[in-house]
Amino acid sequence: MTRSAVPDSGVPDPGAPADRDDDREARFRGMYQTNFSAVLGYALRRTAQQADASDVVAETFLVAWRRFDDAPPGDARPWLFGVARHVLANHHRSGRRRERLGGRLRSTLTAESAPDPAVGVAETDRVRRALLRIGPDDRELLMLVGWDGLTPTEAAAALGIKPGTARMRLARARARMRELLGDAGSGAGHVPGVPTLHATGLQHSGETR
Repeated sequence: MTRSAVPDSGVPDPGAPADRDDDREARFRGMYQTNFSAVLGYALRRTAQQADASDVVAETFLVAWRRFDDAPPGDARPWLFGVARHVLANHHRSGRRRERLGGRLRSTLTAESAPDPAVGVAETDRVRRALLRIGPDDRELLMLVGWDGLTPTEAAAALGIKPGTARMRLARARARMRELLGDAGSGAGHVPGVPTLHATGLQHSGETR
């Protein structure tokens, strides 16, 4: 019987799975390092306590690791925001704080550059009170575009809706915010950390991507 030049031992190459695992971990680490600050900002703007925000961030990246094969190529922010949105929904429904993150994440939280809540307190309060007067879906869309820096198309991906629907709802929400806030172009104007112009659409109203 003729034997093949390279006999098949029936034992898989032990290096191949490890190589694949190493590559997956390296790609996840890259996504984590690139998007940590964005996800942290997303959570801080939607929770009452920094401790809650850190728990949301930890849970979001844990879910992202488990579902990493589902992550789309390119900018991962919309996908991660979608994951974070579901984590936050569970957080608010349960009424329980997530398990505290370790000291490393705590120290990172204090070192990260996040909007200073002491800057523009009055304007912050004015915008937040106006946001509470519009529907929760429109409010989340405005926050994704105005505060989290997503385009309408990216926000649509995070919310699981069509881009056209997102643009239509965004235009409606911005019109409502302009009505509630009055002339956002006068007076205080744009306060760092409180993107009034973003919220009303007066700064990037031509953005359609």
